[in-house]
Amino acid sequence: MKQTFIVIISLLVLPFRSQATSDATLRDSIVCFASDYLGTPYLYAGITEKGFDCTGFVYFVFNHFGIKTSRASSGYENAGEQVDMESAQPGDIILFTGTNAEIRQVGHAGIIYENNNGTVYFIHSSSSKNHFGVTITQFNSSPGYKKRFLRVITIL
Repeated sequence: MKQTFIVIISLLVLPFRSQATSDATLRDSIVCFASDYLGTPYLYAGITEKGFDCTGFVYFVFNHFGIKTSRASSGYENAGEQVDMESAQPGDIILFTGTNAEIRQVGHAGIIYENNNGTVYFIHSSSSKNHFGVTITQFNSSPGYKKRFLRVITIL
């Protein structure tokens, strides 16, 4: 009786990791981690899995990756580097006024989740009755958020 042995050789080839690759991986990791908290309730001043307010959520997500952000919306007034909405990438921070769009100061923050050829989605913790808690909102189809939009920044 003849026996046949099959030998499998596996070669692990690690690609060269450029800064762009590392940046994209971090951005993907940020939005993936953030999406784990979809449905978490809104909680005023919340910064834990039990509940988040908007900046508490942004703070919690970035803190997980060792990236310092402001805990208060006012801390975003001069933070980061502004980027055009068309160039927004996952992991960038999108800033809005509070509920009164005429007061042009940061009052709400979220994280860019996806930019699909100009159709921008962001993940945030909302106190709205329609989208209460951590949710993903399509910026382009939300007149309220478009009216309150201030800018997109990157801190990465």
